[in-house]
Amino acid sequence: METFLQLVVNGLGKGAVYALLALGFVIIFKATEVINFAHGSLVLFGGYLVVVTRESLGWVGASLVGIAGAGLLAVVIERLLLSRSKLADPHSLALLTIGVDVIVVEELVRRLGVGIPFLGEAWDAKPIQVGGITLFRTHLVAMLVAAVLITAFYLAFKFSNWGVAMRAQAENREAAALMGIRSRGVTMTAWLVAGMLAGVAVLFLATQDFSGAGLSRGTHAIALAAFPAAILGGLDSTVGAVVGGLVVGLVEALSAQYISFDFSKSAVFLVMLLVLVIRPSGLFGTREITRV
Repeated sequence: METFLQLVVNGLGKGAVYALLALGFVIIFKATEVINFAHGSLVLFGGYLVVVTRESLGWVGASLVGIAGAGLLAVVIERLLLSRSKLADPHSLALLTIGVDVIVVEELVRRLGVGIPFLGEAWDAKPIQVGGITLFRTHLVAMLVAAVLITAFYLAFKFSNWGVAMRAQAENREAAALMGIRSRGVTMTAWLVAGMLAGVAVLFLATQDFSGAGLSRGTHAIALAAFPAAILGGLDSTVGAVVGGLVVGLVEALSAQYISFDFSKSAVFLVMLLVLVIRPSGLFGTREITRV
């Protein structure tokens, strides 16, 4: 029983980080109907900025730079590439983000070289014993940070002018434009928020407690595990992003223990496929109704 509880806590800790990343996928999709496959490169870029500025700015300052830098890169991608391809369909733009991802990741991996630095600070690799359960500080801090950020986003999405504008644009872009909603501002803000969430997530991804590996190409691969979380929950559902992230974290932790570590990566996608067979729009996604 203690082992199971241990796995649940670990899974929820990892799931909280996946939820932040999945929320980034959902925000961009709701604003633009584009799946951003460059999300993993935003994660890696934020971590790289932390590495190169940590010595001069300290961990806190470097983390703020990394978060802001990831958000800025997301805005640059949207402004310089996607916004200039207005006539392209969302599928073509998704393929464009794949090309951006490859370019950014390869350049960052080249700059990192053979070094694989960890990003965690005070909480990293310092577990807390509660009875027979080992609580990793990284997971606890991740759950706390994710809860605060997700709650803040939910309140902004429901009650702020930006949230109302995004919901209106997601519902009907043409009608929203006729009502005076500036699509450019909504879209740019959505990419900024998604990029900053990626910058926060990498602070936990590249730690000893989360992956056992530092900032590297593997961090990018781990970040993409959030994509099944977004699909599983529903690409147009913010609640689904949170639930999907937690489900992915739990499936990964439990399957690694009771089946095998190698299978745990496949288990996430198997669960996603099972959900999509039963409910193609995801657990909380909106079903499209087409009149014929």
